[in-house]
Amino acid sequence: MLPRWRAFVVAVLLVLGVPLIVVGRAGAATGPPGPLGALGGARARHHHRDACRPAASGHARCFAKIVTSPDGAVPFSATPRGYSPDDLHRAYAMPGQPASGVPTVAIVDSYDDPNAEADLAAYRQYYSLPPCGSSDGCFRKVNQRGGTNPPPPDGSWAAEIALDLDVVSAACPACRILLIEADTSRLTDLAKAVDLAATMGATAISNSYGDAETPADVDLDPSYDHPGIAITAAAGDGGFGVNFPAASEHVTAVGGTSLVRADNARGWTESVWPNDSSGCSTVFPKPSWQTDGGCQGRTVADVAAMADPENGVAVYSTYGVSGGPWLTMGGTSAAAPLVASAYVLSGHAGAATYAAVTMAFLPYANAAHGGGGLSDVTRGSNGSCRPSYLCVAGPGYDGPTGLGTPNGLAAF
Repeated sequence: MLPRWRAFVVAVLLVLGVPLIVVGRAGAATGPPGPLGALGGARARHHHRDACRPAASGHARCFAKIVTSPDGAVPFSATPRGYSPDDLHRAYAMPGQPASGVPTVAIVDSYDDPNAEADLAAYRQYYSLPPCGSSDGCFRKVNQRGGTNPPPPDGSWAAEIALDLDVVSAACPACRILLIEADTSRLTDLAKAVDLAATMGATAISNSYGDAETPADVDLDPSYDHPGIAITAAAGDGGFGVNFPAASEHVTAVGGTSLVRADNARGWTESVWPNDSSGCSTVFPKPSWQTDGGCQGRTVADVAAMADPENGVAVYSTYGVSGGPWLTMGGTSAAAPLVASAYVLSGHAGAATYAAVTMAFLPYANAAHGGGGLSDVTRGSNGSCRPSYLCVAGPGYDGPTGLGTPNGLAAF
């Protein structure tokens, strides 16, 4: 039974027609579908948690975030509440069809999601996307040696896997998807999985994990150097600071924004997601195509995309998460596969003419030659720093959002 003051508030809200989200003992939620940011309720703000636990030394943590109820339970819904494939295409002016061929986006994660293929099928069916399963050759799941015997399952990483698969499906419904599950969350195992992806025909490789950079990461860096293949890495979700593999000069480091519908020509507006990671590497050298003057090393990030879970994407996940099947998720874990999809949609990744170059230079080269294709993000920050552009957005290049967010495919 509700206390009198709460009952009074509920009654007033009902009279005013304000939608209510009622959280039960099991964390179930009811209410209108659509992105949480569109609900307008203060109760939906600032409640999310990491999908993965903090990483031990030498291990990576996935950078996915899951929206929760105020008590920390993961709310579930029979219908999606987050952004849909159509929302992402509209926000980033991305076509659903690749410029040429049938590219393959490889997803590298740790441990096994036993329900990955079934959940992917359910997501795609709900949004009327073409089927993508193992029977038709569109989807393939292997371990870090290319075999079919999966590593041990893990519910936390399974949520990350579901997020990655659904974002690629949303951004590029015609793409093939290769899921490589590393034996453990050790960075050495993940690096082996990336090397394998490069040998299995991946056009792009998305990595939604990392840990604070250390000098030991230099030994792993060659695994992320595969010329002609677009390799993206999530910048991180812990605020200002540099993570690996995003710090590698061979990857496109993808920062995070808060994407919100707006009454403007684009129909959307973006600002820095405060949990987004960025900064100046003390381990890796500055690539020749970065020209910012306040960092002698590699600056993170290169580009950005939506990451704020409060305005997150709809994800279908049924393994290991207290909730489901529909979750609302975010983190730079969502941004990395989206940008990987932009590369393959453009037709440049994997093309013979680009077979000898690191694809990370393309957004810089296109920006320098007036190619456009990016929306500049000029508001928000992820911490305090000097020089300030490493953590504060402004006109032109900045650390949290790099050169900007996709506006079509010209930058890629």
